[in-house]
Amino acid sequence: MDQPEKPSRRSFEARLLGMVDRLRSDIYEGRMAPGQYLPSEKVLAEEYQLSNKSVRKGLDLLVKEQLIVKIDRVGSQVLECIPGSRSTITFGITSSIERDFGLSALLDDFHSLYPDKRVKTVLMKNVPDHTDNMKGYLEQEKIDVFTLNNMDFQNLADYGQLHLLEPLQADGDLYRFTEEAFDYDQTLYAKPVVFSPIVLAYNRKHFRKARLPEPDSSWTWDDCLFYAAQLTDGKDQFGLYFYLLSDNRWPVFIVQSGMKFEPDEGNSLELAGTRLMECIRLCKRIATDSQVYPGYLLESSRDVTELFLQEKISMIMTTYMAMNDFKETDLEFDVSPLPYQYEPRTLLTVIGAALYKNSKNKESARLLMNYLTSERAQTMIHERTLSLIARRSIAELQLEPRQGINRPSRFALFREIMSSYRLHREMNLSSTAFNGLRQLLKKYWWGLMDDEALCIQVNEMFSRFGANDDVSKP
Repeated sequence: MDQPEKPSRRSFEARLLGMVDRLRSDIYEGRMAPGQYLPSEKVLAEEYQLSNKSVRKGLDLLVKEQLIVKIDRVGSQVLECIPGSRSTITFGITSSIERDFGLSALLDDFHSLYPDKRVKTVLMKNVPDHTDNMKGYLEQEKIDVFTLNNMDFQNLADYGQLHLLEPLQADGDLYRFTEEAFDYDQTLYAKPVVFSPIVLAYNRKHFRKARLPEPDSSWTWDDCLFYAAQLTDGKDQFGLYFYLLSDNRWPVFIVQSGMKFEPDEGNSLELAGTRLMECIRLCKRIATDSQVYPGYLLESSRDVTELFLQEKISMIMTTYMAMNDFKETDLEFDVSPLPYQYEPRTLLTVIGAALYKNSKNKESARLLMNYLTSERAQTMIHERTLSLIARRSIAELQLEPRQGINRPSRFALFREIMSSYRLHREMNLSSTAFNGLRQLLKKYWWGLMDDEALCIQVNEMFSRFGANDDVSKP
């Protein structure tokens, strides 16, 4: 008779850590009051499928953290909290941060380093008016430290809200371009944690089956469309797709024009006949080309990711962070620089952590923020995810293949294309102008206005409030 398979060492450790973390959280968050007794060792052993010896080992950790005391022949009792000895850090995050940072493992590690600190995550809803939403969380003192991207930061700067953030010191080992994303008037307001250029991810199996060359840095968008047409069968497989309305997708074409939105002294902007207009027209040409681009209705870039995972799409515009959705699959994919129109450029997106200036728990919150960019945490992100980390000395280390991580062979591509990175602010648009332009482009791309009408309405928009809308930009 076959013997039952023994649980792996990893699953044993996960059960033990799960027990300790749950008990610790119950104590910190008041679900187990001072003087109350923990469940018996026998009950805990059965619940977590551990031996009594392992349970005692876990309880010993809580004794060392001065959370409980073991009373012989009675049980484990929760200790009275000493005022000031423990603190809870409220960490505001968006829904993608677990994926982008591998957050759960980081917080477990942080708690092991600082047993007297607890991190309570608060999901900040990514609503259309996200800047006011963040401001509300801060002013109501609901969060101590929070994540934001470079667009969030620009919005806070444009609307004069940077006074809510604690100024920080630069770190010479973080990629300079990641810190520049959170710099305003030579002051740093957030610590960059991860970043990504927008790149082209592609299905290698599709290219091999069609006997086509894989994408490379010489590709123009015309090259991309040529090969995409050969990869499309018009039914179950399309050559190219991306979520056009994403603020990390359509602006790529603007920065590739090599131009900025620069109205004259009278706030007049002539769009017709410019590279800007040619690149805007290119977006429309791609999105309406039924030979390569499917006409599905999308709600977000995640829909594109799902279709790519189903191998219905051969090429997508994406980020390294989004590729974490592929890391535990057997999808045969790789990455390439984006095709280009006039200039071989791409957008840069950076995610960082900022500290609320009036936090009542500032020093503990600063400890968490600094931990996220520490060598220890950055190494964990680097090894366990496909996200690109901001700490250069760790990011450029040779990675050994890790079981369970589907890392593309051209992962290190990001180092070769750094000169092509551009931030959204290089378009020379304030948040108001950016949003206004997006609304006009939506109508144009969906066929609700022609070239002439778009040029007229863009000019009228800038005549009303200009590129900068009388607010400062980073």
